[in-house]
Amino acid sequence: MKDTYQTLSAPSEGEFKDRGSKFITYAYPAYSESDWQESLNEVKKMHPKARHFCYAYRLGLTGDQYRANDDGEPSGTAGKPMLGQIDSFDLTNVFVVCVRYFGGTLLGTSGLINAYRAATRIAFEEGDIIERTVEDIYRLTFDYALMSNVMNAVKKENLEMVKKDFGAVGKLDIAIRQSEIESKLELLRAGIAGTRIEEVPDLEDIEGLEMDYLETR
Repeated sequence: MKDTYQTLSAPSEGEFKDRGSKFITYAYPAYSESDWQESLNEVKKMHPKARHFCYAYRLGLTGDQYRANDDGEPSGTAGKPMLGQIDSFDLTNVFVVCVRYFGGTLLGTSGLINAYRAATRIAFEEGDIIERTVEDIYRLTFDYALMSNVMNAVKKENLEMVKKDFGAVGKLDIAIRQSEIESKLELLRAGIAGTRIEEVPDLEDIEGLEMDYLETR
């Protein structure tokens, strides 16, 4: 089960010049439509006099959410080569937007393709590409009589505690690597119930404990 992917740890920038024209690409990590739209608006505010804001993105673990936009440039000369660079670097959850300032000399179709591709490549080369692990977030809701067992079991499995809420009942959000969900949940149940892992399949619901999936990150 593939549960890792490559993306950017932070925004980066690349610039390419050709015969007086300047192409500035801004690359951002992005995980939703609102993320990339916010980044696009940010770049437009930075360059109020620019005419073209060509962009591309690929989102999701499988990379099945993508788009390439030429924003007024000849069809296929901007967004597509930018998306091609996202794929060349094997990235997802990434948004790139390139600002063009015309230098007075027409570059032609091949010149535009090369320029948008080069500016995007430089932005990725200047950026910090990282590998991230896909994790599911689960919420443990428990009576305080189980608190010691819950905390010890979570620590034993070396799971990240994302959020704690100790109100009328205990609530603890934990992150589990997606490929380890089944085994980690069984180990948690065994640890909290104080039983052996082999006995978990026959274990009834643990009184005072609820385990609920929240989201994937």
